[in-house]
Amino acid sequence: MTSERARPLSPHLTIWKWGPAMAASIFHRVTGNGLATVGAMGLVWWLVAAASGPEAYASFMACATSWFGKLVGIGLTWFFFQHLFGGLRHLVLDTGAGYELRTNKTWSLFIFAAAPVATAIVWLLIFWKAL
Repeated sequence: MTSERARPLSPHLTIWKWGPAMAASIFHRVTGNGLATVGAMGLVWWLVAAASGPEAYASFMACATSWFGKLVGIGLTWFFFQHLFGGLRHLVLDTGAGYELRTNKTWSLFIFAAAPVATAIVWLLIFWKAL
């Protein structure tokens, strides 16, 4: 005969308190998937345009250098730096360091501050060289 005992419930999103470390980890996954998806689509489009002739390549370049293409480039650059800094954070965590609450929170907040700054520096250099 079985006795009915309440089984423990698995934690879910209403139990967890959101923090910078959780957000940094989720953003790391999102940016990795975004880089892979958009990067692969851009690479395939570029290769097909290059193989299709000068007119197709000119059409690709017109789109890539338009305001929308630059906006996508800025977004991809931000995703790259967000993913890079998040990966470095995970690398440090894999060594067993950085699990203290204050250290983990500081590193997580640093990622969200450093990625836009690095993106701005790169694109300011790109636009400065274009002048």
